[in-house]
Amino acid sequence: MLQFRQIMFSLAAAIAVITPATAGKLAIVIDDFGYRPQTENQIIALPPAISIAVLPNAPHAREMATKAHNSGHEVLIHLPMAPLSKQPLEKDTLRPEMSSEEIERIIRESVNNVPNAVGLNNHMGSAMTSNLFGMQKVMQALSRYNLYFLDSMTIGNSQSMRAAAGTNVKVIKRKVFLDDTQNEADIRAQFNRAVALAQRNGSAIAIGHPHPSTVRVLQQMVYNLPADITLVRPSSLLNEPQVDTSRPNLAPPKNGTPDAPRNPFRGVKLCKPKQPLEPVYASRFFSVLDESITQSTLVQYIKLQWQGWK
Repeated sequence: MLQFRQIMFSLAAAIAVITPATAGKLAIVIDDFGYRPQTENQIIALPPAISIAVLPNAPHAREMATKAHNSGHEVLIHLPMAPLSKQPLEKDTLRPEMSSEEIERIIRESVNNVPNAVGLNNHMGSAMTSNLFGMQKVMQALSRYNLYFLDSMTIGNSQSMRAAAGTNVKVIKRKVFLDDTQNEADIRAQFNRAVALAQRNGSAIAIGHPHPSTVRVLQQMVYNLPADITLVRPSSLLNEPQVDTSRPNLAPPKNGTPDAPRNPFRGVKLCKPKQPLEPVYASRFFSVLDESITQSTLVQYIKLQWQGWK
């Protein structure tokens, strides 16, 4: 009996060695880059798997995006979108009632202002991301730049996945906000919550901000992750399964009727005649039909063959 137990123990140990454990993937994105270079440089000094999102109209946007990219970090555009609450807005904040052309302009200029960006996530945006028409216009514009969309999930009924259907834009979702408060104990608790979600579900995305308290927590915790957790970039999660829990929201914005997204299949507009068209009589119709048949390739071929047979 003892020998049997020893054999089974050895077999279990061998299986444990040769079977790789499935590591949970944790992605961390730090938003609001471009205003505080001193604190942001401390984020850039952390492991390059931590990603950064840059406000496109911030005074140090280009500088910090370039520095982060050169240090190996993944760069996202942190694009301002309209919230439901009343608060000061960044320049060129996207709103649901904007035209497709205006949204395309803002995204184009944001791409130019944030070099090396591979994705985009929303700054605020509960009013914008919950509006299907508005987000369809965003996704159509994004599809031109090969950018993925990280939904910050500032509202539960975000329409991002529904709006991206039929485009080449991939959508991933934030699971945890690290620093709703700037209390270090709360931030550590949120960090541990993100780790637990990654262990349970296979992956999780956490979003934080370049606050001094957040920097201190990250400096303590990213170097002491559990053995079954791997720090990854958000782009490595693009093929992870995503669940769309949204409900259709076609309500027009408060400021007016929404501008429907541009339809790429509208076709060619018909030219209106400057003068009334002349009537076409039946005799003319049959005359044109007779000419068309007589001059057709098939009739000409038969005519030539008939002449050769004579």
